[in-house]
Amino acid sequence: MFEHILGQSAVSQLANDINEGIVAPSMLFAGPAASGKGTTALELGRIRSCENPAAPLDCTCHACSLHRLLSHPDLLLLGPRGFSAETAAAAATFLREPEPSTRLLFIRSVRKLLARFSPILWEDDPKIGKLSTYTAALEEDLDTLGAWDRSGEAGGAVPEKLKKCCDGIIKNALKLESEGIGDLIPIALIRRAAYWSHLAPSGRGKLLLIEHADHMQDGARNSLLKILEEPPEAVTIVLTVSREKSLLPTILSRLRPYRFTQRPRDLEAQVIRQVFRGHAESSGLGSDGWLRSYLDSFLPVSGETLMPLAALFIASVTSAAVVDLRRQGISPLPEWLVDLGAYTAPIAEGLGRPLRTAQGTVSKVLEGAANFEVRSLFSQFLNRVLTLISESLCRRSAGPSGLGCAELWAAQVKEALTAVSTYNQSPALALDRLYAELRQAMGVLAG
Repeated sequence: MFEHILGQSAVSQLANDINEGIVAPSMLFAGPAASGKGTTALELGRIRSCENPAAPLDCTCHACSLHRLLSHPDLLLLGPRGFSAETAAAAATFLREPEPSTRLLFIRSVRKLLARFSPILWEDDPKIGKLSTYTAALEEDLDTLGAWDRSGEAGGAVPEKLKKCCDGIIKNALKLESEGIGDLIPIALIRRAAYWSHLAPSGRGKLLLIEHADHMQDGARNSLLKILEEPPEAVTIVLTVSREKSLLPTILSRLRPYRFTQRPRDLEAQVIRQVFRGHAESSGLGSDGWLRSYLDSFLPVSGETLMPLAALFIASVTSAAVVDLRRQGISPLPEWLVDLGAYTAPIAEGLGRPLRTAQGTVSKVLEGAANFEVRSLFSQFLNRVLTLISESLCRRSAGPSGLGCAELWAAQVKEALTAVSTYNQSPALALDRLYAELRQAMGVLAG
């Protein structure tokens, strides 16, 4: 039970709870990215549905077969997350070593995305009409992929037709994620999940998995709380978050916590070898560990590439604000403003000098981030912007104005993220507006 999930004591705790018959109706899996939270939750769903009391990992019952393909009607997934890196990595694994296990890995990576567009969740939503082009194409290509038999090919190689099929899957999955997955869970999805939860299961029990459950609209939190207060008997609810304290206390109090940790490097390397047939060292070690860095290496832009771009954006805004203040004859400049430029400019040095126009700065950032074609990269970029602001102001006592600067950036960044994720504004327009408003507001704050 959970044998394939390495290095997490939370999994052993969960297995013991299952064996002792004390599984909570609602649970929280908290821990860093790529620590196995989602995989554990999906395996829990399989175990709870399995027709064999022992629920072995290799069980071939009908329920387990459906769960492996993430197509069981008693499984419902929702919540914002990035899919592109895992999908691209899984596709590369399959094309490099085509066999049933790597094909299943690829199919599951796409199914995790497609599950977010279940008719249960999107009934009567006008947006699904536009997105159905991508979902239909993905379903067709997955059928082609699932039906392929390598025994008919010379040497078991992947034929050119199937390679094109895989390319089409990656392309459509990227578009579906970019256009269909927002950064906040709306109340409508929670309400539909609540309705589904009260329907009778087709098998032994249901699993509702909500990933990044701390990314919810206010109304969605209240709706979720109602489900947790009186959870339907046949449903197991699992919420995942990176930080346990990011959830409201009223929600936390109704969840049994299982805490996941950053796995040691040797175990992350083992996951990469066993699951993705790759080598950890080839990806370098990023701030989120080898596994996250390995997956990100398959994106058009790696997560680590975003840090100098974020530094360039901050340094450029700061440089423009300094020019404005000097034109107004304001001297001396506040220390926190000077420090902000001095801290970020060296980090962005490889990209050139700070730019003093919004157009030049935004163009440089978009070029370096591949126009944020991968949806999750924009929020990652903004998170790195806020990280650099915090690091700069924490180096010394920034004073009231410096603290005001941090609050200013946090508020404006939140608005930019909302504009893109909720109102579908282009990243280019959002960054152009963010540059202009921060330049003006920082000048007012420093003056």
